[in-house]
Amino acid sequence: MKTITSIAFGLILTCTLNAQNKKDRDISAIKSMCGCFEVTFNFAETFQYSKDSLYKGSKSKTDKGLEWAELVVDEKDKVSIQHILQVGNPTKPHIVKHWRQDWLYENTDFYMFNSNNKWVFQNLPDTSVKGQWTQKVYQVDDSPRYEGSSTWVHVDGKSFWENTTPAPLPRREKTTRSDYNLMIRGNRHEITNAGWVHDQDNEKIVREAGKEDFLLAKEKGYNTYVKVDDSRCKAAADWWKTNQEKWALVRGKWDEIFARNADLSLEAKVDNKTLYKHLFSEDYTQENDIAKVIESFVKK
Repeated sequence: MKTITSIAFGLILTCTLNAQNKKDRDISAIKSMCGCFEVTFNFAETFQYSKDSLYKGSKSKTDKGLEWAELVVDEKDKVSIQHILQVGNPTKPHIVKHWRQDWLYENTDFYMFNSNNKWVFQNLPDTSVKGQWTQKVYQVDDSPRYEGSSTWVHVDGKSFWENTTPAPLPRREKTTRSDYNLMIRGNRHEITNAGWVHDQDNEKIVREAGKEDFLLAKEKGYNTYVKVDDSRCKAAADWWKTNQEKWALVRGKWDEIFARNADLSLEAKVDNKTLYKHLFSEDYTQENDIAKVIESFVKK
């Protein structure tokens, strides 16, 4: 009996150590997305299913820039990375607070995008997310975009994470199109020797109440992040040092809203301005003012 107990204990210990080693590799892969990168964004509409003979798809789009990815939270079960875009003249670059990605281990609470600025709260059982990481992606104003849970895979010298999830229209489409209201995003994040790649297979969906979703078109996205010396992103890194306290207050307010664990619906504009235009201004630096303007966008 003692021998059997010892063997069982040994197996449990081995499984625990293997799980921890796997988690350590996951965290290492996630953190490798931090630093300074030369970024190329590539998007092309590939297949079209419109019943309108005059349908015009989006033109292929390529953009480039430098992106600073700052590690803002480094905890046992959470890694948060803030992206800051640096474009224009290298001697006097233009800095844009970009998207943020949070990675949560074995997370069970989700805000799933439904369409038309609405997110549905879902709580999943622990068993459905065991060993998985949730990637939560946020807008430039730290409001929600999309999220999904999957397992990081380390095999044949590759490290990657794949997930398909509903999402709002990307800004490059939202400003030019209104013929669809939902994107099903097929995301693959793969770590490479040069940096990492965000590979996307997206579907443009028309969602209407009481009707089946209609697939309008498909899109391929291929964004490459090539690691370069951190000194090239000094302007973006310095900008973040100056502004990080304000954005910590913004994240704190959103965390309070998310903790309500209820469906979320947001106004597109308040006082004829989008939320990011409010928050990007110098008018909002104090915690109470920041909380008030964010709350004004939350539909009751």
